[in-house]
Amino acid sequence: MKKIFVFLLASIAFLIVPSAVSAHCPLCVAGAGVGLTLSRWIGVDDSITGLWMGAFLGAMSFWLYSSLIKKIKKPHLIWLKPAIYILIFASSIWSFYKFNLVLRMGRMFGLDKLTFGIIVGGVSFYLVDLINNLIIRKKGKTLFSYQRIVTGLGSIFLLSLIDYYLIGYYI
Repeated sequence: MKKIFVFLLASIAFLIVPSAVSAHCPLCVAGAGVGLTLSRWIGVDDSITGLWMGAFLGAMSFWLYSSLIKKIKKPHLIWLKPAIYILIFASSIWSFYKFNLVLRMGRMFGLDKLTFGIIVGGVSFYLVDLINNLIIRKKGKTLFSYQRIVTGLGSIFLLSLIDYYLIGYYI
């Protein structure tokens, strides 16, 4: 009960003191991290948690990239975005194995469920971001308000449903 109270208090604090909003803002990243913690507590399958963790790590890497580009003022470093993305994913997966955070109870397509979910979630999150950038570049604006949030969360939600179907009927 005490943990839930602290969680609610921290969530309210994040909502009361918002920062400037960007495509991948710190508040969104923090909210995703809290949701991931809750999913492990309530027993959501590791492959589905991994999908959301992949999106979380992706949002974190986009946020870090945006912050670095603003500080170094060199937007032409196109290699930096995928390099940060890969570095964050590789270091996260390595640390999960190093500190035994991966439950080796089940496998999906030859990988531990959490690792599988992180990789699939991360790849799809990056692809959705590329598609969003392409649409925005072609049209000169977003197609609707909060397009990046809707497409990012929608893709991960759709993957979660597909994963749930795979777990329930095939794996």
